[in-house]
Amino acid sequence: MTTDTLPPELDDLLKVLPKYYSISDRDLVKRAYTVAEGAHRNQKRVSGEPYVTHCAAVARILAEMGAPAEVVAAALLHDTLEDTALTFEDLQRDFGLTVAKLVDGVTKLTKLPRVSRDDQYADSPAEAHDNNNDQDQRDERKQDLVFENLRKTFLAMGEDIRVILIKLADRLHNMRTLHHLPEPKRKKIAQQTLDIFAPLANRLGIWQIKWELEDLAFRYTQPDKYKEIAKLLAERRTEREANMQAIIESMRILLQQHNIQAEVTGRPKHIYSIYRKMLRKDKPFELLRDIRGVRLIVPDESTCYTVLGLIHMHWRPIPGEFDDYIANPKSNKYRSLHTAVIWDDGKPVEVQIRTPEMHEQAELGIAAHWRYKEGKQIDPSLDTHLSHLRAMLLEWKQEVSDAQEYVQAVQSDVFQDRVYVFTPKGDIIDLPKGATPIDFAYHIHTDIGHRCRGARVNGQLVPLNTVLKTGDRVEILTTKRGGPSRDWLNPHLKLVHTERARSKIRAWFKKEAREKNLASGRAILERELHRLGIEAINLEKLARQLGYKQPDDMYVALGCGDLSLARIVRFLSETPESVDVTDLLGAKPLKPESEKPVQLIGLQGMLTTIAKCCHPASGDEIIGYITRGRGVSIHRQDCPNILRITDRERLIRISWENKADLFHVPIRIVAYDRTGLIRDISLLLNVEGINIMDINVRVVNGLAYIQMVIEVKNTEQLSSVLTQIENIQNVLQAQRVRPG
Repeated sequence: MTTDTLPPELDDLLKVLPKYYSISDRDLVKRAYTVAEGAHRNQKRVSGEPYVTHCAAVARILAEMGAPAEVVAAALLHDTLEDTALTFEDLQRDFGLTVAKLVDGVTKLTKLPRVSRDDQYADSPAEAHDNNNDQDQRDERKQDLVFENLRKTFLAMGEDIRVILIKLADRLHNMRTLHHLPEPKRKKIAQQTLDIFAPLANRLGIWQIKWELEDLAFRYTQPDKYKEIAKLLAERRTEREANMQAIIESMRILLQQHNIQAEVTGRPKHIYSIYRKMLRKDKPFELLRDIRGVRLIVPDESTCYTVLGLIHMHWRPIPGEFDDYIANPKSNKYRSLHTAVIWDDGKPVEVQIRTPEMHEQAELGIAAHWRYKEGKQIDPSLDTHLSHLRAMLLEWKQEVSDAQEYVQAVQSDVFQDRVYVFTPKGDIIDLPKGATPIDFAYHIHTDIGHRCRGARVNGQLVPLNTVLKTGDRVEILTTKRGGPSRDWLNPHLKLVHTERARSKIRAWFKKEAREKNLASGRAILERELHRLGIEAINLEKLARQLGYKQPDDMYVALGCGDLSLARIVRFLSETPESVDVTDLLGAKPLKPESEKPVQLIGLQGMLTTIAKCCHPASGDEIIGYITRGRGVSIHRQDCPNILRITDRERLIRISWENKADLFHVPIRIVAYDRTGLIRDISLLLNVEGINIMDINVRVVNGLAYIQMVIEVKNTEQLSSVLTQIENIQNVLQAQRVRPG
């Protein structure tokens, strides 16, 4: 293959290869392209282009980031094991073990949604004729597959970070070409990119990939809002660019006057970041005054602070807008000085100040490791950061077996914004935003978490559900022996935020005797069902639907914390379209036929009313009674009035259809009487957005008996609010009023 006959995509790739590549490195890339082109010769992308154009584009993204030749070669070959006749042995023989392992690592992740071929989402001919129930089952299987392969993605990140970098480049090119797919598929893939891949790039510090993934995904998830902001930016581009040029020139002159060498550039504002700022500040685009930004790149760290002082001397700094990420780097090891000043025109300008090494690390993140090849010195803390990430991801592999829980754990503990708190000795602890003292305790040591009984934050005793903030000094109060409380796993109480802490708590309960967990789990479920007024439930079917062979296994899982009570309640609250609740409760499943809150079998267009004698709510097992002149009255199946009916022919089977409707549910609260009790209950319900329809209070011998009728969406919301009410001071019991 001569230079004159090089395919365009290979020629473009060779032009951007890093300068440090040797002749053998370049030859490796050429050979990888030749093999990939031959293996994919008869395959096309959704766009109709040869499949190898995608492989070359992924390789180019990595080459522009300075990736080693083995990584670029693996990117060219990343789909050969999955989609062609090539084997691992073939790759190892022709390209060496490193390239073969990287391709194999990416291959294990290829079941994630891709946009590389036109048949990727196509159903088989048999699937195309499935009924709605089969479609739901297929969707559920696909969702399980997505979670399982996302789990593989994060585990691969723990084993070899280069595999994930290839995957991110693959996703970036797929997003660049997403317009070839139908709209529903575009939106689904774009949303997953916002939820998973952009945060992943951010956690690895790869700003180059992060911002482009966000903007591309935003374009498809909210196209109208994207076009609106893009249009506004375009309309003001000329004026904005002129202003920015004047700002850049003024700063350049100032620095030259003080003999400071600096590269001064305008900092681009990306559409998604502007949208997030509009949401955060609750302002329309027209009222955003701080979308102008400049970046100063200076020779060394001390000059960063010198330049900061000069800028603050010449332009008034805006209070609260200064961040020193050099002294206190972000969790992804991002380092820079940030400030904002009022410019000569009275409007704000954001300023970033950093060294060339900091800038390289900010753009490339973990990928800056590759710059060692060029002899540049990159912050060694990157190694520590990467080791910490790998250890955390591999530790969860042992403790979280469910794929969905694992993915949620990574999203919770890795992708979220961070807070930095201090131990009593002054050590800095990095935690996800939203972490509590219990999360802090388990981060310090598992045993401290188990024995945690209280906490002081900044010297003050605080509740264990206190959300920690950056700068807090945290001291954990422990007991000599004992273990965690089961309440810590109750999501409604918000005592634990991180999956790391939850997994440690569940592991502790697993060590408890099976019989103890069995009894505890049975008591927990029976109490909740009683509190929600749910009776005569088929526990064998419930256990099987949740993936357990028998109820006892379900009780043990609930008792040790592997199965959350919230999951059971949520399961019972789902509509028949997503979960076969009616079958679970002993009735036949019904297909949706209307937009009414209830579906009537064999009777359409009839008037329906909710019976006031038993107040059925979404998730209850219900039955209809054909009245004389008032349509169909909807009752709970255990309603005493229904049980006394002798004319059984007037009863019809019905099921809930639209869980968006609100239901009036009577509840009873028992509490020690005190001043402000009703106020606290009302405030809680107001915060949860729950309307009070009726209330009656009587006090007997110091005990307050409160009867209320509240509006709820479903059983899950009812369970949550009852739990929170019981957590109010002096409240002894809160439960649903059962019929009869």
